Amino acid sequence: MSAVKKTQIIIDSTTDLAESFRDKVMVVPLIVSFGEKEYLDGVELTREDFYRKLESGDVFPKTSQASPAVFENVYREVREKGMDGVVITLSSDLSGTYQSACIAAADFPEIHVVDSKNVAVGAGILTEYAVSCAERGMSAEQIAEELEEKKKDVCLIAMLDTLEYLWKGGRLSRTAAVAGGILNIKPVITIRDGAVTILGKARGAKKANNLLVEQITLNGLQYNMPVLLGYTGTSDELLQNYISDSKALWEGHLDKLESSQICTVIGTHAGPGAVAVAFFKSGQQTVEHGTEG
Repeated sequence: MSAVKKTQIIIDSTTDLAESFRDKVMVVPLIVSFGEKEYLDGVELTREDFYRKLESGDVFPKTSQASPAVFENVYREVREKGMDGVVITLSSDLSGTYQSACIAAADFPEIHVVDSKNVAVGAGILTEYAVSCAERGMSAEQIAEELEEKKKDVCLIAMLDTLEYLWKGGRLSRTAAVAGGILNIKPVITIRDGAVTILGKARGAKKANNLLVEQITLNGLQYNMPVLLGYTGTSDELLQNYISDSKALWEGHLDKLESSQICTVIGTHAGPGAVAVAFFKSGQQTVEHGTEG
């Protein structure tokens, strides 16, 4: 009986990971454009540099999916190492990157592609779980099958600090963005069935933090599975405020809370100041709320 080949986990650059996992994966970069200037995400443009450019407000960025050719180059490298591969992409409802990964995999039977149906820290915790499966000696096929089940339990909940960037990206009317700014509205969103869904709106950061905590409590956390927090912008100040407001969720359950600067694709539309939490839920469901006064 032949030994199980080692498995390389491959992600695209929209996946956010804790520092301790970043050297355990291969990354396929998306394209970020500021005007006519294009950058390979994470290669030619760091997240810190991206947010500096975004916050300067000179040009609104655009993002483009990775091409099949870029995936092929990575697959070929995995094959040359004598390994199998599992690819985890951001939701196919948000980008054509999953399709590119699948097209490239047609000539690489040792590569298995998984649509995370999530993004950013949500795809990040699924990746962390995949890495742990690979380290336990599971085959690429087994890992892919396991991820198809586990991804149903991934829950990403985020609070936006501003509506300005949703307007700039054409996702919200200027009138709604201005009104939201005047009322200090902070939307709380989730990824549901691969797409962005608004769970509720709160007036002020404190109430938004409370709504975030409420939604996490309603879903329940599997504390024995990966948990990852994220933030957009050059400062994690609002994330630290959230951690302080939500300490009852974590104290006595987790030795350490891992966090990451959120990817450029989400950062483009969320803008600076967003806070996100990703975890594996324990079975309950999110409940949508109206605006909190």
